[in-house]
Amino acid sequence: MPTTRRRGSEALRPFIRPRLYEQLVERLLDHIQTEGLQVGDRLPPERDLATQMAVSRASVSQALVALEVQGVIDVRHGDGAVILDIPPERQLLAAIGARRNRLREVIEAREALEVKLAALAAQRRTDSDLAAIDSALDAMAQDVTAGGRGVLGDERFHAAVTAAAHSGLLGRMMAEISELIRESRIESLAQPGRPAESLEAHKKVAAAIRDGDPERAGAAMAEHIAAVSDVGLLRNG
Repeated sequence: MPTTRRRGSEALRPFIRPRLYEQLVERLLDHIQTEGLQVGDRLPPERDLATQMAVSRASVSQALVALEVQGVIDVRHGDGAVILDIPPERQLLAAIGARRNRLREVIEAREALEVKLAALAAQRRTDSDLAAIDSALDAMAQDVTAGGRGVLGDERFHAAVTAAAHSGLLGRMMAEISELIRESRIESLAQPGRPAESLEAHKKVAAAIRDGDPERAGAAMAEHIAAVSDVGLLRNG
């Protein structure tokens, strides 16, 4: 009886195509090199990039976010994308792939840590803690109203909630993953309409903390993290 050959089935395994935003990242890096752009130069406006590459602005936006998270560009409201660094293409694409793979784990860690921190904050917050939370909300609101994404205000809010929990161990655990959370924050707040939605969710968390209601604070934080975890990096491809 002939031996069954397995090599054929292995050869016919599904072909993994690069995601569209990854292809756009490659093309943007090619543009930087062929145009001789340097650190401090600006990329063309998002609308122009979409037209030139014959793709949607949403796809271009996602590619720009991938570059921003890796520190290649700085996307400034009203000032376009400014080049900060020009890394080797292969190194950058490998880093982007690794970020996609760990993003779900970062979300799981946030769900485990920040829901508990919000509940503890409702029990332990002081007047100065509440003032820090309100200050972060105000900063985010001003940025979002001006057309920005509110990244710094968002970061300040979650840091203030963590501080209000007065848990040294949980605080250190959050600090350990702070850079990974920053990456997911930039990715999330780049989604259309997300900054305003995130701000409103923050207000619900803050209200529950102010009212001293740990169950409501934890639930509001869990709902918020679930919402901001809906990002293009995980949806597409």
